[in-house]
Amino acid sequence: MINEKSTEELNELQMLRHSASHLLAHAVKNLFPAAKLGIGPAIENGFYYDFDYADRFSEDDLIAIEKEMEKLKSERLDIERMELSRGEALKLMQERGETYKVELINDLPTDAIISFYKQGDFVDLCAGPHLDNVRKIKAFKLMSLTGAYWKGSEKNKMLQRIYGTAFANGNELTDYIKMLEEAKLRDHNKLGRELELFTSVDVIGQGLPLLMPKGAKIVQLLQRFVEDEEERRGYLLTKTPLMAKKELYEISGHWQHYKEGMFVLGDEEKDDEVLALRPMTCPFQYYIYKSKIRSYRDLPLRYGETSTLFRNEASGEMHGLIRVRQFTISEGHLICRPDQLSEEFKGVVDLVKFMLRTLGIEEDVTYRFSKWDPDHREKYVGGEESWEASQTQMRQILDELGLNYKEAEGEAAFYGPKLDVQMRNVFGKEDTMITVQIDLALAENFDMSYVDKDGLKKRPYIIHRTSIGCYERTLAMLIEKYAGAFPLWLSPTQIKVLTVTEKFNDYAQSVVDQLKAAGLRVELDSRNEKIGYKIREARNERMPYLIVIGEKEVEANVISVRSRYEGELGQLPVSSFISKLLVEVETRSLNAALKPVQS
Repeated sequence: MINEKSTEELNELQMLRHSASHLLAHAVKNLFPAAKLGIGPAIENGFYYDFDYADRFSEDDLIAIEKEMEKLKSERLDIERMELSRGEALKLMQERGETYKVELINDLPTDAIISFYKQGDFVDLCAGPHLDNVRKIKAFKLMSLTGAYWKGSEKNKMLQRIYGTAFANGNELTDYIKMLEEAKLRDHNKLGRELELFTSVDVIGQGLPLLMPKGAKIVQLLQRFVEDEEERRGYLLTKTPLMAKKELYEISGHWQHYKEGMFVLGDEEKDDEVLALRPMTCPFQYYIYKSKIRSYRDLPLRYGETSTLFRNEASGEMHGLIRVRQFTISEGHLICRPDQLSEEFKGVVDLVKFMLRTLGIEEDVTYRFSKWDPDHREKYVGGEESWEASQTQMRQILDELGLNYKEAEGEAAFYGPKLDVQMRNVFGKEDTMITVQIDLALAENFDMSYVDKDGLKKRPYIIHRTSIGCYERTLAMLIEKYAGAFPLWLSPTQIKVLTVTEKFNDYAQSVVDQLKAAGLRVELDSRNEKIGYKIREARNERMPYLIVIGEKEVEANVISVRSRYEGELGQLPVSSFISKLLVEVETRSLNAALKPVQS
């Protein structure tokens, strides 16, 4: 796979894919001369190019474009770099009618020397690097077509984006296409709908999924699990408003640094009071802390909340349950003394790892130490000294924990560095599941303090954290991890009881009643259908356990059990079956198989 290649191989692959994006643009200009060029970078698993074209590209157009790319490759065109002054660059792009390239050039300094790459009669504004000849673009394929706003802003025109991928040889391309086909079988956006876990409706809006009863049950189980575990670890539950006046966000800095990502209610110029839906919970919990004078003896204070948040994601960024505009998160804030910071941070990481281990995904995640970018200080609150101190402390803690992490400059929150727990979806795209942040700045903004041993007021340190992250995104990852076949404790329906014929319905109902009385989630299928059909249907629903009731079972006062893990388990007394399942649920077993109980 791509992610297992060396850095040198990855750089070569990125250069190949960047060159493939130019080959795509060249082909489009040949076939559709009126199309205007946007941008076309290499991305993690391929490349894309954006075009402004009056007609909508079709699937047939993609086939024609791919053929034209092959034709151009066969011409073995050299790829040449050329450099022009800003004035010369503007003239060239204006003459070619490339209005988007003109806009990009106008964004550059007046004294800039601007690079272009030329292959045949095709010229494109680009920083490079590229291959030296199109014949070296060995194996490529156009994958999909979607819309994308120019420069990623909904205020700009919607362009057409063509995605593709490219590899050093045909075998790698074939393997990648095969992997994608397998990934589609686990894709949460497809499988979650088929299993009736969630849906979406255009009239409700993009990024606003509806959790159906089965999906809502899984999230409910996760929330109860998280809240109970946090309470066991000393967290205090809070419940805070979904919106607040803009003044609150001005104190926190969100209004200055994050306003574009918020849903604002009201007009600043016309209304006396402007509100915004909350994108986070921290300022609300800070005012709970500030509700009375705190002593050093009161610390640490650990606040936890199941919070519904709102973020104005761009329409092109939203995807299934992974990136949405409204979501629910296991949010918490620990307020502590400086001497408590290290142990509290370690306690949070321990909680995070416990959650990951319980869900069976501890081995699937990676850790990222996200730092500020000192070259863009305007993006952050607090001074350099505060940032360097907090990053030094975080690095020391991470090293003491022995975490294998990568550092990423510019990925910090605007108020502090963070540990990001990353996980890839089935298509290889990486998303953040969980974050833990050190904040040395906002206590000052909110005038938070405690009375220390010496009787003086001191500023506390704050740890922002999630324990399981966004529930919607976690559900998406679990759908893909288990291909919809969830562990028993998380399965919305744990057992399905199937009758061979209707005459066994009464006995089947008594079995269902016993299972429900034990707290197990069970459904009865007493339809007048063939038992083979019922079994196939239940298996397609990823049911952990099936119980078949026929004449033999009624006569012997037992049940016949089929496990998703081990197949046929034979006949069991109902009480024995219940005892085994309760152990599996209580231990949150990920792959426990029920063994037949000898009577």
